[in-house]
Amino acid sequence: MDKYDLCVIGAGPSGYAAAMRAIDFKKKVLLVEKKQLGGAGIHHGALSSKTWWELSRDAKSMRRNGQTLDTNSNLKFNFLHIKSEVRKAVNERMTMLEHHMHNVNLTLGEDFLTYKSGVAKVVSQNQVQITTVDGEETVEADHVILATGSRPRVLPNIPIDEKVILTSDGIDKLEEFPKSIVILGAGVIGCEFATIFSNFGHTKVYLIDKGDRILPFEDEDIVRVVEKNFEEKNVVIHRNSKLLNMRVEDNQVVYTLEYTDGYQEVFRVEKALVSVGRVPNYENLFDEDLGIEINKRGIVDEHTQTSVSNIYAVGDVTADISLVNVGELEGRYAVEQMFGGSSSKSPLVYDNISAIMFFSPEVAGVGLNETAAQQKNINYKVASLDYSCISRAVAMRNTQGFIKILVTDDEEMKILGMRVIGEHASSAIEAVALLISMDKGIRELAELIHPHPSIIEGIQECVRMLLNNSVFKAGVLRDRMHCKAYRDGQYVSLESGSES
Repeated sequence: MDKYDLCVIGAGPSGYAAAMRAIDFKKKVLLVEKKQLGGAGIHHGALSSKTWWELSRDAKSMRRNGQTLDTNSNLKFNFLHIKSEVRKAVNERMTMLEHHMHNVNLTLGEDFLTYKSGVAKVVSQNQVQITTVDGEETVEADHVILATGSRPRVLPNIPIDEKVILTSDGIDKLEEFPKSIVILGAGVIGCEFATIFSNFGHTKVYLIDKGDRILPFEDEDIVRVVEKNFEEKNVVIHRNSKLLNMRVEDNQVVYTLEYTDGYQEVFRVEKALVSVGRVPNYENLFDEDLGIEINKRGIVDEHTQTSVSNIYAVGDVTADISLVNVGELEGRYAVEQMFGGSSSKSPLVYDNISAIMFFSPEVAGVGLNETAAQQKNINYKVASLDYSCISRAVAMRNTQGFIKILVTDDEEMKILGMRVIGEHASSAIEAVALLISMDKGIRELAELIHPHPSIIEGIQECVRMLLNNSVFKAGVLRDRMHCKAYRDGQYVSLESGSES
């Protein structure tokens, strides 16, 4: 029986990161993947969908700037050519991962990594059964990491066939832009695909939202901008609606909605996309007698360690946050806990996790937003600055958006979180994420020299507002700048300059 220091089940972002971190400790690692190297994060998730988004954003820009650039604003885009470009991006990443994995032993001069394509199951605390095309074998491992990811959630009353009614896994099966599509689910993934299809301008998009606004976890001022952009592109948002049924009829989708006032309405579209979250892949992953604790959200872990001491779980398969960057962090952290010694790492914290939401315009955030802070009954100060006050946004001829920073309501003004909506939003959050992890306040940002012109100059102006020494005065530009405190359930203006 072959023996390893570590067996990693799942070669997506978190599993791959864990395996490579274990090699740093000179450990013998077995990496097992049942489908495709790179996991959903490459093939049906972050990389593929964001390539779609980047191309759609270019298409939208070409359509919007047609008159300015003296080009045809009524452009037509070839779906198959675009899909081919997305596949090129996926293949580029795949090729790099494969090249790296197959040559890491050669470079290091020792056989640290073994890769197997097959289905793995943990049958005892130190044994893993692997089924491949060549048969079945059992290996022994001192430690095991479960990194099997997640898959789109399906609903039992909706006939998903990945042809007419799709999940995100079925997007690459399309052969042309649908003339119309309904998207069930107004969370991040649903809104991202609504953005992608509406940006190209070939598809009429309908978005089903059971509440009175999309993205219920986000702040209202962020949502208003995203909804405005959807409506300008003729996206129909079915607010306060309940899906009664959805079926395929004559190769089209027929769905019935009931609104909160009891009114029912029937719609017919060409395609449907079901985007109601993801579920962890832990079925048949381990023997039930092992006693690994699970709940509705996934495998329960304490700083990546499951209820079995030598078995760890990372990424989407756990009950934690489902993001690629979080999964990679957890994979590396689990290995460091195993092999790095008791003083190797402080406990995992998620307070400074950065996230990007690929809408129109893009949204980036780190830490708490106002919605979360108010739910936690936290008093805070907040400053926001409109993009029209930022030179780079003016130069880009796109001033839609704003920057917003939340800090503690005290003299220290430690950073609680930040949200940015607008062009280059993702470039604006990393410094703030670092300060949150360091438990620092805002003064470190106040006099930092930012590159000019850049979007991140707006962060500095927000900070100066909170310190009452901004270049532009909120009391003058009331429609573009705001500085206030949220205390005991209500807002108090700080724009008079009476507080710093």
